[in-house]
Amino acid sequence: MQSATTLAEPRPTVADFHRVNRGGGLFSESVSQWLGAVFALVAQRLGLRPTALTVTNLVLGLATSVTVVALAGRVAAGDVPAWAVGLLALVGWQVAYALDCADGQLARVTGQGSAAGARVDVLCDVAAQIALVAALAATAVAQEPSTPSWLVAVFAGTWMVNLVTSVMQAGPNAASMVTSTSLPVRLVKLVRDYGAVIFAAGLVLIFAPALALWVMVAFTIVNGGFLLASIAFSARASLR
Repeated sequence: MQSATTLAEPRPTVADFHRVNRGGGLFSESVSQWLGAVFALVAQRLGLRPTALTVTNLVLGLATSVTVVALAGRVAAGDVPAWAVGLLALVGWQVAYALDCADGQLARVTGQGSAAGARVDVLCDVAAQIALVAALAATAVAQEPSTPSWLVAVFAGTWMVNLVTSVMQAGPNAASMVTSTSLPVRLVKLVRDYGAVIFAAGLVLIFAPALALWVMVAFTIVNGGFLLASIAFSARASLR
């Protein structure tokens, strides 16, 4: 005889949300995705939809970057302490990225994923990263007014390589140039781990904003080099 009382299905845990994460690199998996799993759990308990987390990520990311841009000149002049603005950037960008991780986890665990939601996620990522690039460029120019305009343009363009390749790797034709998952390789890949990159950028803004120009140079070289390598890798594969 079937009991009139049925046991409720167990609620998902933080570990359940983290288990469905899409990676992103050593730092992202170890920090950002776990924080995202906590946010996803809270959102699930509150009955929020994944897009609510996506939009919150965008609002927080934009607010953080706009604040950095607005205060860049005053930081350079010494009127505002660099550590305060840098700490705001470090925390704001990290929390925004964790929310970006959380929306996908929430969608996969609760079955609320949709093509429209995925498009909103990508578009919000683009907007948030444009603002972040503007914040780093504004800091560099404020600290070093002679920063070449062409460098700012190339930095902004090559920064999007990470986002474009991430989107491309999500499809049926995804492929990786470096498939090894060994620790040394994953440590090297930290230079392209978005969570690690924005963490490093925040530290620079806290302790040495004058180095923002060289941060731009470094990431222009890294992302530009990766773009050229990706083109060569894909071209070789297409000729086989």
